[in-house]
Amino acid sequence: MKRMGIKVDEVDAQQVIIKCAGRDIVVDNPHVIKTNMQGQDSFQITGDVREEAAGEVKLAVGEEDVKMVSQQANVPESKAREALEKAGGDLAQAIMDLKG
Repeated sequence: MKRMGIKVDEVDAQQVIIKCAGRDIVVDNPHVIKTNMQGQDSFQITGDVREEAAGEVKLAVGEEDVKMVSQQANVPESKAREALEKAGGDLAQAIMDLKG
């Protein structure tokens, strides 16, 4: 492939979001291959595909983060998870929002 000027790399992605008019295509647990041929990049994406209305994509929040926010803000884990999602995964911001 190198002789033909084709370069292939694997991309370590956690989630792929394709934004369309009125909807988003979300690929969870993706396997992404980037191919460069004659200066043009193309991507091959496989994984768990779902569609959502535009703007409704929820951030995958780790359980350790939820527990930490819950303990620091002294709130139930369900409230900690909501605050983390609202804060875009920013732990400090979630804790500050909960402590108000």
